Amino acid sequence: MTTVIFDMDGVIIDSEPIHHKIEKEIFSELGLQITDEQHKRYTGTASIEMWTEITETHQLDVSPVDVTRLNHERYLSYIKNLKMLPVVDGVVDLVHNLHKYQKKLVLASSSAREQIEFVLDKLNILDYFPHIVSGAELPKSKPDPMIFLKAAHLSDSKPVQCIVIEDSHHGVTAAKAAGMKCIGFRNPQSGNQDLSQADFIVSGIRLLSIDELFTDLFL
Repeated sequence: MTTVIFDMDGVIIDSEPIHHKIEKEIFSELGLQITDEQHKRYTGTASIEMWTEITETHQLDVSPVDVTRLNHERYLSYIKNLKMLPVVDGVVDLVHNLHKYQKKLVLASSSAREQIEFVLDKLNILDYFPHIVSGAELPKSKPDPMIFLKAAHLSDSKPVQCIVIEDSHHGVTAAKAAGMKCIGFRNPQSGNQDLSQADFIVSGIRLLSIDELFTDLFL
């Protein structure tokens, strides 16, 4: 195992409640009635894919690109005005420990690159991630494996050498489709996600023991 690929929303920071709050505001402004169950289906997917499907399904006379841009601007404004980001307990220590073990680290998130870089910089861990893959820049995002295959390519790693840490059903599905090992993080802030395909499921990032975890997954 050479490479650990991190998701961001729900793994680095507890941002899903923020995403849902802003998206619900936009649903209301567009006159949409989207149930929580319907909304949950989009957890882990790129905003452009979500808004494209919603605008087409509801035959809205708005551009999904414009709505995605609005969504991005509101989210970035919101987190920039927070006194402190809702960082997931233990994740910064995990990043430091993996770096100490000389593991390659990649951030692969459906979020826009500007959001990713802001969060990592704010947490003082941007320099630990030489490679960042944004699903917003790809033709397909999670649950398609493209984002993780690109992460492996950028880090000069084979898929079988990679572990992905994910909190969403779409993310776990994408990781396994890419032929990678996957740790499912059951984050209550991310809703009741089906992580059953993951090789290993934890209820807290701080519970991850690096030595035992790598041994369990790769022996």
